[in-house]
Amino acid sequence: MRDDLDQLAFRSLDSLEGAPPWSAQPQGEPPRLLARARRYAPGLIIAGLVALAAQWLSEHYGAPVMLFALLLGMAVNFTGDDPRCRPGLDFAARHVLRIGVALLGMRITLDQVRTLGLETLLLTAAAVLLTILVGWSLARALKLRGPLGVLMGGAVAICGASAALAIAACLPRSETHDRDVVLTVVGVTTLSTVAMVIYPALATLLGLSDVAAGVFFGATIHDVAQVVGAGYSVSPQAGDTATIVKLFRVALLLPAVVIISLIYRSALIEAGARAARPPLVPAFLIAFAVLVAANSTGVVPAAITGPVSDASRWCLVAAISALGAKTALGDLARVGWRPILVLVGATAFIALLVLGSLVALGR
Repeated sequence: MRDDLDQLAFRSLDSLEGAPPWSAQPQGEPPRLLARARRYAPGLIIAGLVALAAQWLSEHYGAPVMLFALLLGMAVNFTGDDPRCRPGLDFAARHVLRIGVALLGMRITLDQVRTLGLETLLLTAAAVLLTILVGWSLARALKLRGPLGVLMGGAVAICGASAALAIAACLPRSETHDRDVVLTVVGVTTLSTVAMVIYPALATLLGLSDVAAGVFFGATIHDVAQVVGAGYSVSPQAGDTATIVKLFRVALLLPAVVIISLIYRSALIEAGARAARPPLVPAFLIAFAVLVAANSTGVVPAAITGPVSDASRWCLVAAISALGAKTALGDLARVGWRPILVLVGATAFIALLVLGSLVALGR
């Protein structure tokens, strides 16, 4: 009896949401905004609670918060099949994600980029471009979908989980879209943690200077936290250099995603992914660029940049939590070895490319 009443209530909310905004609301019915809030609240609350739990575990055990968010999200996968929770989880995985990517712009300034020098900028930009192409090529060679290769190559090339989420928002959706994103995030987070442990020892073995070691870490390790960990485990100078190079890679997220969205724009139109033609540049990327420009002026106080950066991180963690809740562990078990080979291959490529270039330049 209760289930019947719940279904009747949600059908009423759905019909209310579909009504024109100018239509008269029957007396006693909640306004349209309240109906939306009631529809999305259960899923958003679940994503928020999982994000909080993931953050607590990350702070106490030192593992990447994104990985905890995914694992905890998959642990409550049953909520993803609940019609009362699914709308909010979908909202978090799509719209909260885009808000988080847009707010990333508040972490970057143009002055940080200029301090690297032209040689380092060109090396990092070339590594990003070539790694995305290698990801696509490996996927096609292994008879996987091209967009999956672009997703994995972009995540490896730019900034791990954040790049995976941003790129996924501009790719054509498929039946395995959410599963592919989760697999990519799990893979790059794991590989990034392994790199944080191995790369400092490799840099010492090869006799790289502190600056060269910082460039190596910043240009190859996927996630910001692991870049910082690897850099400062060598020296303060290596840590500072690694962080700046990594932030430049994050800045390259904007042109990379714009180009990817333009390449796949026709596919989005043909698939009818949106009612209208998709914009040439997604709105969240415009917001990203505006925030980078604003932060570069130096007039934005730290009292604003700090909270905005924190909000960006929380939005991304909540979005990852929602993706985890929508993904069953069995789905990941069925993907096989080929996508994993794409991730490992792209990771090995960017490491060898940057390391070989630094050695050749005598750094």
